[in-house]
Amino acid sequence: MSVTELYSRYTRVWIPDPDDVWKAAEIIKDYKEGDTVLHLKLEDESTLEYSIGPKDHVLPFLRNPDILVGENDLTALSYLHEPAVLHNLKVRFLESNHIYTYCGIVLVAINPYEQLQIYGEEVINAYSGQNMGDMDPHIFAVAEEAYKQMARDEKNQSIIVSGESGAGKTVSAKYAMRFFATVGGSANDTNVEEKVLASSPIMEAIGNAKTTRNDNSSRFGKYIQIGFDRRYHIIGANMRTYLLEKSRVVFQAEEERNYHIFYQLCASSSLPEFKDLTLTSAEDFTFTSLGENIFIEGVNDAEDLVKTREALTMLGVKDIHQMSIFKVIASILHLGNVGIVSERDGESCHINRDDTHLHHFCRLLGIEQEQMEHWLCRRKLVTTSETYVKNMSYAQAVNGRDALAKHIYAHLFDWIVEHINKALHTSTKQHSFIGVLDIYGFETFEINSFEQFCINYANEKLQQQFNSHVFKLEQEEYMKEQIPWTLIDFYDNQPCIDLIEAKLGILDLLDEECKVPKGTDQNWAQKLYSQHSKSGHFEKPRMSNKSFIVIHFADKVEYQCDGFLEKNRDTVYEEQINILKASQFQLVADLFHDGKDAGPPSATSKSSKINIRAAKPLPKGHNREHRKTVGTQFRNSLHLLMETLNATTPHYVRCIKPNDLKESFVFDSRRAVQQLRACGVLETIRISAAGYPSRWTYPDFFSRYRVLMTKKDMTIGDKKQVCKNLLETLIKDPDKFQFGKTKIFFRAGQVAYLEKLRADKFRFACIKIQKTVRGWLQRIQYRKIRKSAITLQRYGRGYLARRYAEMLRLTRAALICQKQYRMVRVRREYLRTRRAVITIQAFARGMFIRRLYQEFLLHHKAMIIQKTVRGWLVRKKYLRARYAAIVIQCFYRRVRAKRQLKQLKIEARSAEHFKNLNVGMENKIVQLQKKIDNKSKEYKTQNEQLAVANTVLESEVTKLQKEMETLRSRQTAGTSLQEELEKLRAELQEAHTQRKQIEEEFSNEKQGLKQRVEELEKENTLLKKEKEEMNRRIQTSSQGQGGDVSQKEIRLQVELDEERQRYQNLVKEYSRLEQRYENLQEDMSSMKFHPGHRRNPSNQSSLGSDSNYPSISMSEVGDTDDTIQQVEEMGIEKAAMDLSVFMKLQKRVRDLEQERKRLQTNLEKVEELGIRKGNEPKSSTSEDDINADLAYNSLKRQELETENKKLKNDLNELRKAVVDKASDNNSSNELQEGYNLLLNQLKAANEELDVRKEEVLMLKTQIVNSTRQSENINHIDSNDESKWTNNKKPVDSEDTVEAPDLKKKLLESQLQTQSRQHKDELEALHTQIELLKDNLEKKQEMLDHFSTLSPDALVEFSVQQEITRLTNENLDLKELLEKLEKNEKKLKKQLRIYMKKVQELEVSQATKSRPELTRQVTVQRKEKDFEGMLEYYKEDEALLVKSLVTDMKPNAVSATVPCLPAYILFMCIRHADYINDDQKVHSLLTATINAIKKVLKRNNDDFEMTSFWLANASRLLHCLKQYSGDEAFMTQNTGKQNEHCLKNFDLAEYRQVLSDLSIQIYQQLIRVAEGIMQPMIVSAMLESESIPSLAGVKPMGYRNRSSSLDCESGGPAGYTLQALIRQLGQFHTIMADHGLDPEISQQVVRQLFYSINAVTLNNLLLRKDVCSWSTGMQLRYNISQLEEWLRGKNLYQIGAVATMEPVIQAAQLLQVKKKTSQDAEAICSLCTALSLQQIVKILNLYTPLNEFEERVTVSFIRDIQNRLKERIENNQLLADTKYTFPVLFPYTPSALSLETVHIPASLSLDFLTRV
Repeated sequence: MSVTELYSRYTRVWIPDPDDVWKAAEIIKDYKEGDTVLHLKLEDESTLEYSIGPKDHVLPFLRNPDILVGENDLTALSYLHEPAVLHNLKVRFLESNHIYTYCGIVLVAINPYEQLQIYGEEVINAYSGQNMGDMDPHIFAVAEEAYKQMARDEKNQSIIVSGESGAGKTVSAKYAMRFFATVGGSANDTNVEEKVLASSPIMEAIGNAKTTRNDNSSRFGKYIQIGFDRRYHIIGANMRTYLLEKSRVVFQAEEERNYHIFYQLCASSSLPEFKDLTLTSAEDFTFTSLGENIFIEGVNDAEDLVKTREALTMLGVKDIHQMSIFKVIASILHLGNVGIVSERDGESCHINRDDTHLHHFCRLLGIEQEQMEHWLCRRKLVTTSETYVKNMSYAQAVNGRDALAKHIYAHLFDWIVEHINKALHTSTKQHSFIGVLDIYGFETFEINSFEQFCINYANEKLQQQFNSHVFKLEQEEYMKEQIPWTLIDFYDNQPCIDLIEAKLGILDLLDEECKVPKGTDQNWAQKLYSQHSKSGHFEKPRMSNKSFIVIHFADKVEYQCDGFLEKNRDTVYEEQINILKASQFQLVADLFHDGKDAGPPSATSKSSKINIRAAKPLPKGHNREHRKTVGTQFRNSLHLLMETLNATTPHYVRCIKPNDLKESFVFDSRRAVQQLRACGVLETIRISAAGYPSRWTYPDFFSRYRVLMTKKDMTIGDKKQVCKNLLETLIKDPDKFQFGKTKIFFRAGQVAYLEKLRADKFRFACIKIQKTVRGWLQRIQYRKIRKSAITLQRYGRGYLARRYAEMLRLTRAALICQKQYRMVRVRREYLRTRRAVITIQAFARGMFIRRLYQEFLLHHKAMIIQKTVRGWLVRKKYLRARYAAIVIQCFYRRVRAKRQLKQLKIEARSAEHFKNLNVGMENKIVQLQKKIDNKSKEYKTQNEQLAVANTVLESEVTKLQKEMETLRSRQTAGTSLQEELEKLRAELQEAHTQRKQIEEEFSNEKQGLKQRVEELEKENTLLKKEKEEMNRRIQTSSQGQGGDVSQKEIRLQVELDEERQRYQNLVKEYSRLEQRYENLQEDMSSMKFHPGHRRNPSNQSSLGSDSNYPSISMSEVGDTDDTIQQVEEMGIEKAAMDLSVFMKLQKRVRDLEQERKRLQTNLEKVEELGIRKGNEPKSSTSEDDINADLAYNSLKRQELETENKKLKNDLNELRKAVVDKASDNNSSNELQEGYNLLLNQLKAANEELDVRKEEVLMLKTQIVNSTRQSENINHIDSNDESKWTNNKKPVDSEDTVEAPDLKKKLLESQLQTQSRQHKDELEALHTQIELLKDNLEKKQEMLDHFSTLSPDALVEFSVQQEITRLTNENLDLKELLEKLEKNEKKLKKQLRIYMKKVQELEVSQATKSRPELTRQVTVQRKEKDFEGMLEYYKEDEALLVKSLVTDMKPNAVSATVPCLPAYILFMCIRHADYINDDQKVHSLLTATINAIKKVLKRNNDDFEMTSFWLANASRLLHCLKQYSGDEAFMTQNTGKQNEHCLKNFDLAEYRQVLSDLSIQIYQQLIRVAEGIMQPMIVSAMLESESIPSLAGVKPMGYRNRSSSLDCESGGPAGYTLQALIRQLGQFHTIMADHGLDPEISQQVVRQLFYSINAVTLNNLLLRKDVCSWSTGMQLRYNISQLEEWLRGKNLYQIGAVATMEPVIQAAQLLQVKKKTSQDAEAICSLCTALSLQQIVKILNLYTPLNEFEERVTVSFIRDIQNRLKERIENNQLLADTKYTFPVLFPYTPSALSLETVHIPASLSLDFLTRV
């Protein structure tokens, strides 16, 4: 390839330009060897003759193809030279707004002077784990590379950030540390990473200042070492500082400021805690007002001080120490304002005694004012024999004062750095570290002094290390690919370094001159001239004898010698330091103690605790270190730094300042080129260009350049050999390329030559295609014209023939028309005559017929009148006869009815009628007797026990009869039974009368109420109709606003989802804090040993256990006194932390409030009843009722006590006998079954006896009351007395009792009961009527309000009213439910006292005799006996939890019922509820929850285990709901399932705990699944070729860092889309196998699809190489495959595809046209799910695959931005990969009945007993 081939027509070149450095041009005439002029055309279409020749100019640089412009890596350019680098950076910065670009191993960062949204946590997550070349250039990519190499190679790393002031070094270093803090966060939650980040605001406050180039310029260098442990978590950090610019404390140039901390204190001087500092505005102090501008635009110094104080607090600096620091800083300001007055002689000076600033200075530092005043104006001279005190001149005193201020600030700076290092230090052994070096770049100003000299010296050392490292990497690459290489000549700056630091170098001569008593800067300059005048890197200025020039690697710099000696000595008077050492403040005294006099570098470097493997041994320091000069200290610290960097793997970040005006996205080419030359980027380009900069893998080269191959080459199977044959054919010079093991290496420009050949081949093919297509188009056009001519001829001839035929047709038609017309005219005349004749005939005939009809009609009317009159006369006669008969019948029937009524009244007064009324009661007693007989037949096995019980009852009846006889014997004789009976009959008749009256009143009242209810129902119906009419009107009016309503509903749903998301985030945060608490506990237990007794788990409280859930009692929360006592014992603070106590008190308060309301309501009702009854007579039976109740209660108590004792004795004897028999035969299952059957029968008999005893007690009570009445009346007949005496029938026989007084008493009690019921019903109806009235009034008010509202407000108001109504109803129902539950619990407790005692006795007897009987699981029960409960002993609880939770494996129950552990646990809970043991329920649930959390913590990366426990936790939650007894959860239950509901306890609070646990497990499941899928997503969605041979290869010579990939294989194998789909299918199968609810599985799939979308979209937005048309096609195909998978699993409707909408639109955006305004409009309407930033980012990243595809123009992107600027959206560039949709756990009851659950023997649950 000759020069003429390269410099041919249309070739584009770069020519120098004085303004833009380089300018583009195009060759318009081929260049021939020997030509002296090159004819060019500039971009403005003007021509230029460019002179070339050996003396004038060489040939201009060639431009790269447009397809290579904007590449991520500068070394990927085909032509590597300065203009190509500059143009690539400019295009990326201005057009694409990309501030980062790779240049080999260097990251070039251009300061945008604008805050960009590319540093969020989502960006960190996107770069974490990625190779450096896979993503777009970024500071996070460099940090990730360093972190990855540290973990893989186990070698320390360093990131070197350099650049001139204002280039963004500090910000880049800060972001790198933020990346390490996020990715390598501390494992033990000690917040080390937060402390590392907190050091930044502190160092910026005390070490940064505003300069003319930068508002936040770092005026010191720092090297931060971040330490990591073996798991690569941050454990600590250490900081070294270099060369603090102390002179800035006392001097600032115009428009510059002092250090930020001074202005922060002055801005906050009004705070109360700073009153003692006596500060005012910064303008009032000399040291802060020299720059004449104390403000920075956009910076609030007061707010920055708050951040600084917060950072100091986080680093452990106490408030008292902070105030001490601020006092020292304030004292420096006061020292600068101390007024020094010169004396007249000019040789001395003094300070006024009333100088307030000196007073404040001494007060703040705690020193004596007189001494300081004295030594500020004098100094001590020490000779061998005497000591003199000499006055200082004004200038000397001012210099001494300034030196003291600088010295104080420097020592304070060192003290703060030392304490930061102490706060970041850790005792844990460090495994490795990553260092971040933020150091000043090369500087050159108009006046360069000692500081610039040291800065440029440091940059010379760093550049030397950089050059050697780049050269080393190039050689390693060549050796790895086995390419022969020769030494590349690169610039070595060792001579310049020797000039500075070698023996008799600049620094040595400077130190030597400092030791001379009367050394001056001029003498030192003369020594430099004489010593180094022959050096190639040293020059003497022509016009000056007080400066010298050093030729650095970047540029020539002229240094002014004035001030070098003074700054190098850094002299401070010893007397002033001694005064400070004697300060009464400890901090001030500590700053100046011995050992602190060394400079800041040595002080901070010696505080480092980190071991560094240096290449060379550390140079020994001087014994008297405090005598070292600043230059010597800086050289030593720089040597230490270089040894550290040489012992690490360096990574380079070069920061570029684009302009000096600090304007955003403005690029000054001249300033950029200066910095590129100074920072070594162009040196990297030169080294790369000297070798083989372009590198291609064999497959990529084959895919790109196969168009240049012949058909014969394509048949060869070995692609490597094909590539070799092609290159040997195309490039004749073998030195232009080399074949490596995996890559082809090209010299600079060779890829461009291959691209030219490829473009020519395509151009030739295009021309050939155009020729063929054009000929084909012409032939088609000729055929169309010929066919058109033939068609026209055919149509013309046809037209003429048709016209002649038309004429013939018209002639024949005229003849026919004439014939037809004549015929029609004659026929019409005939028809008219015929119609007239027919009409005359019709009228005549009609007249005759009508006359006949009228005659017949008159006869018919006369007949109808006669018939009607005759019928009326007959009916009138019949009605008179019928009325007379009815009157006779009525009179007769009335006489008979009166007679019958009289007879009935007589019968009603007789005794027979009374007996007939009681026939029903006798029948009832007879039926009860028959029922007892039937029961006695059924329980034959219990005859003996029943006989004993009957005997006891007979004895009792006998006793009662004897008592009755005794009572009768005491009664006085003389009264007859007949009189008593008559009296009773009269009373009974009166009672009947009263009862009838009451019934009539009640019926009347009831009838009135019914009528009132009917009226109310009618009104309600009318109101309903009106309401429906109003609703209809509302719907009619809101039809046009349906969209608004739907939007409101959507908004409400979104708010609900946000609320649910916030709650679940709180649950997530709670679990994180819980994990953190456990980690802290583990750390404390591992670090500290506590002697003494440690509690075992049995005596630990719930707070000390693993459970963080409240201890919820299942019993009624009524023990308020105990709870209050518990609070007093624990203390208020601990009780507030104990959720169990808090919940008890809260519930008790709620119960008391409800009880208060209930009592208030009852009191009001009683008062109303009292007012009503005040006018009514008191009931005469109240006293009798009270006596009856008392008698009934006393008899019932006595009877129960007696019967209880007897039954206990019988039961003990029976059990003893059965147990004895059972002990004789151990293995008899029949005996055990008989025993259980006997116990069941005994329980049933006891219940039946309880019923019988109630009836007996009723009868006994009535007997006692009757005897008392008989004693008062004394009218019982002796004959009847014998009847009672001779009655020996037992009471239990339930025969009819003939005593009329008992019947009367029973009737009275029934009447009273009915009357009370009627009154209650009446009150309820009154209350209901009042409620209905209130409801009607409210509805009327609402209707009135509705009529005044607008349609929108009406809809919103109706929704709010409905929500309020439902809420009130819900609260009322909850209160009612709580009351009913309380009553139910109380009744159940009273009813089961006896049964519980019997069961306890049974358990104790069985345990003492044979515990194995109740624990044998081999006992077979009948299915009807199993109630779906499992019994276990309290001591077996740990074994139960261990078997079901801790040691449970999912495959152990895979063949059984899904969620079997959840069913077993709930069955155990049911039994604890059945026996009313709240402690057992609480203990089991708490232990289960803790065990599940431990299992999940142990298996935190196991998807199968997490899915298994999510299914079981949700199923246990559903069981607690399904069997809670709540009607809302019982709608789908079977009858048997309703019987299994919990009876005693309300576990609603535990349901909430389990719901929170399920949310935590769900979040862990998502985290595990995303962790498994994360490495697969990018490779499967963006990189794998689902459609083969679709992706094109760009001509870029890809240069991945070898360290970023595996050494041989080039990295891990990529995942395909099928692998991703298989993984999704595996997740879905596992969840289905574990019985997880389909709704939850669908939410998991939806979340995983969102993760796929977020990761894919983020990588698409951060990778330029995948933003192409082919990637869009591949992406759409991959998404369609995922949609097919969803359809195959019946999951398409769950909304997973909607979560993929952003990446779908991104794929479409890559494929649509991007040229015209119509295309922009289409893109705006298409990309609704993408933000404006994302659309612009994709358009900026869009990369054409070849030169025939156009780039997206800047104007098109601006058009998109203008169209979408009003779109309301968030400014986030990347999708949030951490976002989780709020999960819902819908209630899904189980159709499985608990009694059918089978427990496999493999679970080893033999200790459970089925109940």
